[in-house]
Amino acid sequence: MFNENQVIAKVLQGDMRAFDLLVKQYEKLVCYVIYRMIKNKEDMEDVCQDVFIKVYCNLSQFDHRAKLSTWIAKIAYLTAVSHLKKNKQNAATNYPDNLDDLHFTNEHPEQLLTRKDTAEYLEHMIAQLPEKYRVVITLYHLKEFSYTEIGEITGLPEGTVKTHLFRARQLLKDALTAN
Repeated sequence: MFNENQVIAKVLQGDMRAFDLLVKQYEKLVCYVIYRMIKNKEDMEDVCQDVFIKVYCNLSQFDHRAKLSTWIAKIAYLTAVSHLKKNKQNAATNYPDNLDDLHFTNEHPEQLLTRKDTAEYLEHMIAQLPEKYRVVITLYHLKEFSYTEIGEITGLPEGTVKTHLFRARQLLKDALTAN
């Protein structure tokens, strides 16, 4: 069983096997957060490595007020945002004024569902959401973080997290029912 406090103590003492355990414990979380923001595979891998370098270098500053997973997810989120800004990609899109004109795909859902299973189709639909909604819906529904934890990770107020989550669900619902 993974004992967070023991692993942290060992990493701080220089035990690289303990750090390897920490990476294995949280690599899926980090990759999932970053995947929602950065689509280029090589960039995603580089950012994941940067995240764990930052975790290693700053682990002594972890204050145990939040869960370690929340702290690492926040580092992943901020590192991805920084990468997007540095590379001048479209880091954040505004909520569209006209939802009726928002189109997720030109393909009919039946065609997509026959080619892919339901989970892959939903992943495809989530990937079409504006970044701020993709991140929130992923953290809440797929990684099961609370509103407060998502706020800590993204730096958004809890009310904004709830609004983004509501709008993400509404966009998904509208897209699914329209097709």
